[in-house]
Amino acid sequence: MSVYCLALITIHDRERYGQYEAGFMEIFNRHAGRLLAVEEEPVAIEGDWPHTRTVLLEFPDAEALAAWAGSTEYRTLAEHRHAASTGTVVMIRALAQPAA
Repeated sequence: MSVYCLALITIHDRERYGQYEAGFMEIFNRHAGRLLAVEEEPVAIEGDWPHTRTVLLEFPDAEALAAWAGSTEYRTLAEHRHAASTGTVVMIRALAQPAA
């Protein structure tokens, strides 16, 4: 069953974050994920949205997401994101689809 990875990021060092961005897709593309959305200025329908970047990823299952997030190459790249931003990254499971 598909899972989604939602990242709510507040960037405080855009140049260093750029180093993360530069290597992201090359690594991400090796792990069966799909980049669904990246938004710098989401429209808040209700409440406040204090983050400077919101990212939504899709993976075929939790194992694929874990393989990407836990890979040595991604963990090394993510050091740039950790140094340049704060944030929260969560996994959300897709709803089960009713049988046809």
